[in-house]
Amino acid sequence: MPYKVLVVDDSSFFQHRLKEIINECPELKVVGIAANGQEAIEKAASLQPDIISMDYEMPLLDGVSAVRAIMAERPVPIVMFSSMTYEGANITLEALDAGAVDFIPKNFAEVSKNSDLLKRRLHEKLITFASQANIAPVRSTDELAAEANVRSQRAREKTAALRERIASRTAPTEKSAAQPHRPRSEKRNLKGKVKLVVIGASTGGPVALSDIITQLPANFPAALLVVQHMPENFTKAFAERLNRLSAVTVKEAQSGDKLAPGSVLIAPGGMQMMLDRTGSAIKIIAGDDRVNYKPCVDITFASIANFYHEKVLAIVLTGMGSDGCDGARILKDKGAVLWSQDQASSIVYGMPAAVAKANLSDEVLSLGEFSSRLISDL
Repeated sequence: MPYKVLVVDDSSFFQHRLKEIINECPELKVVGIAANGQEAIEKAASLQPDIISMDYEMPLLDGVSAVRAIMAERPVPIVMFSSMTYEGANITLEALDAGAVDFIPKNFAEVSKNSDLLKRRLHEKLITFASQANIAPVRSTDELAAEANVRSQRAREKTAALRERIASRTAPTEKSAAQPHRPRSEKRNLKGKVKLVVIGASTGGPVALSDIITQLPANFPAALLVVQHMPENFTKAFAERLNRLSAVTVKEAQSGDKLAPGSVLIAPGGMQMMLDRTGSAIKIIAGDDRVNYKPCVDITFASIANFYHEKVLAIVLTGMGSDGCDGARILKDKGAVLWSQDQASSIVYGMPAAVAKANLSDEVLSLGEFSSRLISDL
């Protein structure tokens, strides 16, 4: 039986095209269309879809407000259709904070030209999140919220409840990584030894990174590099948002930026982040079309391995695929320590599962443990 999809968009053109594209996949079926946020709330309640595709700029009620309302009443996976502009990136980040699980860039040319890439991307995301949320019977929102490690606000609790419900089940594409794996080795003493922390993430990463970085003190003793799969414009908006919320300094990385304790540099979307020949500053290069991810965790991990060896703590967070696994192996061979996120707190247990399955994780931690461990261990 196909997963039920609710399409929310105020444009009749996008309504029609998205319905056509989604219904081309036999595992998906559009059961309703909403033209504004208020209608989305009503149809989410009456149709009880398995997943929702949501626009953000609509009359009566915008997409972010609709996400908050839906998550507060009946949590369901919501994928945002987002403009590639800087303003669109900011609104998308608000939607993710409100409870959306992921986003897809909204490109008129791709939709109108019947892009195969858009179809694959859309079908994959909708099936992934719909299947994860429907493998087992849904528990009550209160039960899920009680298990979540989130902020105290009720809406945030229910958002995290959905994340845990989705993350506790593995998508068909991640079946091989469904079982948790034991850490590779005993806990190591890192106090005063780690000079650089590097974090890789993809799907679910913006919320996970926010939960970790905003808890770090201004005098955090190590430099931090972040590789989050995001398009250009999004990483700049994301860095600025984190900087406003954090005691540490956060910025989108540029060539020449120096590594410094308490400073967080985020790899720019569409580019690759490496260390320069001195190992003390950042080098940003154009993303090669032969590389799937721009930025790519493997590339940054491998570049760091040439310099910092046992002074590196690498962290692999939630995300589809296995980016970071090859780079983690190189780092481990040089003596680095690696932590990975556990299945229960990951939106998608792909990237962290890959490093755990390869026996590269020194420790497997839940999302709520990372910030406290970084503070206490370093």
